[in-house]
Amino acid sequence: MLLERLGKELLYFDGGMGTLLQSKGLQPGELPEVWNLEHAEEIIDIHKAYFEAGSDIVLSNTFGANAIKFHDSKYGLKEIVTAGIQNAKKAAERGVHDGRKTYVALDVGPTGKLLKPMGDLSFEDAYDAFKETMIYGEQAGADLIHIETMSDSYEVKAAVLAAKENTSLPVFATMIFDEKGKLLTGGDVPAVVTMLEGLRVDALGINCGMGPEQMLPILEDILKYASVPIIVKPNAGLPKQRDGEVYYDVEPEQFAGYMAKIVEMGAHVIGGCCGTTPAHIQKMVETTREMSVKPATKKDITMVSSYGHAVILGGKPMIIGERINPTGKKKFKQALKDHDMDYILKEGITQQDKGAHILDVNVGLPDIDEPAMMKEVIMELQSVSSLPLQIDTVDITAMEAAMRIYNGKPMVNSVNGKQENMDAVFPLIKRYGGVVIGLTIDEDGIPATADGRVRVAGKIIEEAKKYGIDKKDIVIDVLAMTISSEPEGAKVTLEALKKVREIYGVCTVLGVSNISFGLPYRPAVNSNFYTMAMQNGLSAGIINPSSEDMMRSYYSFCALMNYDKNCEEYIRVYGSQKAGTPAPAAKAELTLKEAIEKGLKEEAHHATGELLKKQAPLEIINEHLIPALDTVGKGFEKGTVFLPQLLMSADAAKIAFAVIKDVLAQEGGEVQAKNKVILATVKGDIHDIGKNIVKVLLENYSFDVIDLGKDVPPEVIVDTAVEQDIRLVGLSALMTTTVVSMEETIKLLRERKPECKVMVGGAVLNQDYADMIGADFYGKDAMQSVYYAQRVFGEE
Repeated sequence: MLLERLGKELLYFDGGMGTLLQSKGLQPGELPEVWNLEHAEEIIDIHKAYFEAGSDIVLSNTFGANAIKFHDSKYGLKEIVTAGIQNAKKAAERGVHDGRKTYVALDVGPTGKLLKPMGDLSFEDAYDAFKETMIYGEQAGADLIHIETMSDSYEVKAAVLAAKENTSLPVFATMIFDEKGKLLTGGDVPAVVTMLEGLRVDALGINCGMGPEQMLPILEDILKYASVPIIVKPNAGLPKQRDGEVYYDVEPEQFAGYMAKIVEMGAHVIGGCCGTTPAHIQKMVETTREMSVKPATKKDITMVSSYGHAVILGGKPMIIGERINPTGKKKFKQALKDHDMDYILKEGITQQDKGAHILDVNVGLPDIDEPAMMKEVIMELQSVSSLPLQIDTVDITAMEAAMRIYNGKPMVNSVNGKQENMDAVFPLIKRYGGVVIGLTIDEDGIPATADGRVRVAGKIIEEAKKYGIDKKDIVIDVLAMTISSEPEGAKVTLEALKKVREIYGVCTVLGVSNISFGLPYRPAVNSNFYTMAMQNGLSAGIINPSSEDMMRSYYSFCALMNYDKNCEEYIRVYGSQKAGTPAPAAKAELTLKEAIEKGLKEEAHHATGELLKKQAPLEIINEHLIPALDTVGKGFEKGTVFLPQLLMSADAAKIAFAVIKDVLAQEGGEVQAKNKVILATVKGDIHDIGKNIVKVLLENYSFDVIDLGKDVPPEVIVDTAVEQDIRLVGLSALMTTTVVSMEETIKLLRERKPECKVMVGGAVLNQDYADMIGADFYGKDAMQSVYYAQRVFGEE
């Protein structure tokens, strides 16, 4: 019933819960979910008020109810979740008198932890935590699952899979973006949309973090890419304070006006988040009740994504880097056997630097555990590169293992026209999402003619439809056959390329260098064939981006076909190169600065050792290590470096620093620790992602960080500051209900250690609110906190 209404009529969520609980007596540090049992009538009253205000869907009071976050020993998780669903259902019975159909959504929030490799929580542990909550929710009678306030694409993938694989309920997912349209972990709107749609959520959107006005440009971006119904749940503006009480600055009537605009733009499900009340929802319903919704429109966009950004196929040709593949590469084979991960990562980074848009990943060797190696390489590559990856394997077990843990929507190489192969691969594409390469080969082999290959392409596309896989998620490879043995091979391939694009309208891909196998001076043949293939409709070539011949063909073609506006890219690459001048040879080794910037730990270790033969330890820190971190930090601020890369660079710097400390210890010296900083997530809040990121960065700038953990009482923070004579304290909070604890901590610090500076951060905070609670500094991101610490201690 819900899915029949979704996207066809305007549906209404409820509003905020935390501020209403505070008004009813929820104390700082008290778990809101416990009220499901201890103050059930209060919870029912809140739900009832939302139903009476016109909400169609009310969220259970289970936002923090999972095995990782829920640490109250008094009640079991099943008790809490069951009571949460039952309270909402009782409220529907009491509050809905007009006969309309209403729904109770199991509310699922984040775990509060970063997933590996950025944090310490494994993907499967996160999955298991969500799975448990979701099973209990369905058993208790939830009508749908709403996964919300997610700031990490990897965590939301674990949650969506847990819901899809363990329940039969509809799944909604909403993310928390910043004003730049980015997640905490760096993902942009198209990357998030394409991943969530690949995972087959029933609706997606945005909630929390900002008011309705600030959400308008984010919504506009979502509408460009989303084919499923869209959810929008803003805060009631920005948090303010009056007479010691927190309030939000967008009143119900103003909120309703913005929500009407949001419906006009194309939202299908609307509601409120922090600071919104039944009055906001009632006014929103009254204002928009007679409005019709714009149907969700299918977007025929072929997109793959990493955690950071999406790559769109079908316009300007894209480059798929072919070098992470042992075929014909002795050094790479040996690196796989030796488990030399830095060599493999360097291949990926080099291709990224040379212009690749997607990286092919093939680790197939007879002597290794391919599923385990594929998982590890995927994880490690995604920690140093923001490029989408192409999972390249014939091993179905390795394919599924990689697709499951991949953070984004991958390309998958490949499926072919053999029924047995399609039966094995298409269920994985349906489950995990992906753009799959279809090889034009079937039980009869590779057709000799272009029409034969087009026929197999059609067979693959039709079979995919049976699994609900749209042709936008199929990319056809008509196969480049070597002209040394098949003289007509290039002509057949080019004809097939053109026909596949014209007949089926799908994107295409080729392993370009296959065309010249067995010939002398292969780059000349490859580069000319590459140009011909692009002219005939090639969407993406699998090539070596370090090949000057291939890249000259690519940049020239893009300039000639006006894919490169004003020839800007061509000029950037070749503007300083004189005719007849060979390109500079690639360096065999990276400098320490380069190794840190690229997050390569072994390279950083080696480069530090080499530098120590020539330079004093402190010179290395000041001339190489710190400048590298500054470069990465500035890139993070500009949005050119993403959180995983930032943290991997920090790890590489830590390795280099450890080598230097060891040498100093042997020489009887030491690196003097810099000033001490306290970090803590305030009482009542168990989200410590932001705090942990700040900690890593401060330590890499040699600050001595005293991490007091999460859910820390004000007295503990202040006592520690007094005892250790601390000059700077950093406080973090994610939840609206815990900002009061932050203010209490600041007041106590002002009383007992007034000279101590306080910096604050967290999703619910902004500059105005930080000023109101008496903080000295509001850190919009982790690097801002580092820069402020440097100012406090006079290190700039």
